[in-house]
Amino acid sequence: MVSVCIANYNGLGIIDACIASVLKQDCDFPVEIIVHDDASTDGSAQHIRAAYPQVILIESMDNAGFCVANNRMVERASGKFVLLLNNDAALFPDALATLYRAAQDTGQPAILGLPQYDAGSGELVDIGCLFDPFLNPIPNRDPDRNEVGMVIGACLWIPKKLWDELGGFPEWFGSIAEDMYLCCRARLAGYAVRALPASGYRHWQGKSFGGNRVAENRLSTTFRRRALSERNKSFVMVLIYPAPLFQIMFPLHLALLLMEGVALALIKREYLLFRDIYLACISALWQERKRLVRLRQEMQAGRTITWQAFVVPFTWRLRKLSLLLCHGVPRIS
Repeated sequence: MVSVCIANYNGLGIIDACIASVLKQDCDFPVEIIVHDDASTDGSAQHIRAAYPQVILIESMDNAGFCVANNRMVERASGKFVLLLNNDAALFPDALATLYRAAQDTGQPAILGLPQYDAGSGELVDIGCLFDPFLNPIPNRDPDRNEVGMVIGACLWIPKKLWDELGGFPEWFGSIAEDMYLCCRARLAGYAVRALPASGYRHWQGKSFGGNRVAENRLSTTFRRRALSERNKSFVMVLIYPAPLFQIMFPLHLALLLMEGVALALIKREYLLFRDIYLACISALWQERKRLVRLRQEMQAGRTITWQAFVVPFTWRLRKLSLLLCHGVPRIS
């Protein structure tokens, strides 16, 4: 009934808790576990093979990336429903039963998510995410607000037929914002994206990829994460924003992005930061322009969502400005 798909790369220290949380699920339907090992060098593939013979293990000969790994697992999956689960995440015992009941109650194909809790502190991180006008995700902590812009790919439930219809993750993204892409594409096609207020999962945020953490009241990230985030988020904006919103917001987004890059480079006295994150984003948009135009035409032609429904998960609160005022200039390593 459910295929739990776990992408793993050098997760020897965290994969046991993840798999154990799936094996301990309190549910009355069959579950299969698929792990894609992305050419790990820490022996985690050998450990999974020896310790969990019931797990379907896909071993990649090279490091293919998060999107490719998940696409391979879902293609292999035999479940009616798929749960994408990070190797640094652990489900609450009733997680699968909660998601399954919600999927049955919804009656229509939908992407679902659960409350995310920080594994270290136990604090609620989000119940799905809303968006600011520039598509920056804003954590939703309101249990009564279930219609969201996206649910985090660390724990994302989707019917396999819907995954196939949407085409899965865009492999040219590599990693980061692939969950945003999938959720936004689903919403454009008229499918619901909902975060459930019950159950949940614990997540060691940033453990598998690095960065994306607040430490000592400062936001900490990495060059690679920031570069992929800005690039892929810009890709999604090109694809999903309807005209004329796109003609207004996208040029403004690019202008603010360049201003942000200049300001950070000057503050940190590091030109590479501007070049490798912000100029690289502009360059990638130009290099991928043909693909983006083709996909935009395809996705906008299939858009069934109304304007009123499209703007539901958006808020005028600017995420980056809020983080700057709260935590100061981010550390980028």
